[in-house]
Amino acid sequence: MSTLVEDNPAKHRFEILVDDALAGFAAYLPRGEVLVFTHTEVDQSFQGKGVGSTLTRGTLDQLRARGTKIVPQCPFMAAFIDKHPEYADLVADLT
Repeated sequence: MSTLVEDNPAKHRFEILVDDALAGFAAYLPRGEVLVFTHTEVDQSFQGKGVGSTLTRGTLDQLRARGTKIVPQCPFMAAFIDKHPEYADLVADLT
């Protein structure tokens, strides 16, 4: 199973392709220098195979490389960051 995570800025989402098929996405709203993640969705045929975690990890790794901060409003992404505190530094401090 080959995977590719890439940003689709026209649709405001990161997408994951599994064997060249769109398997899921993480939608965001750009707010200045911050991306607000609102929803993560994995196609039913790919659920339970780690696709959501692969999508989230790939998204966060790319954003770290860009120096972009995020607001994880999406429950899936927020839970992933809670379970993987090495990504907590990407969460924007909005106070």
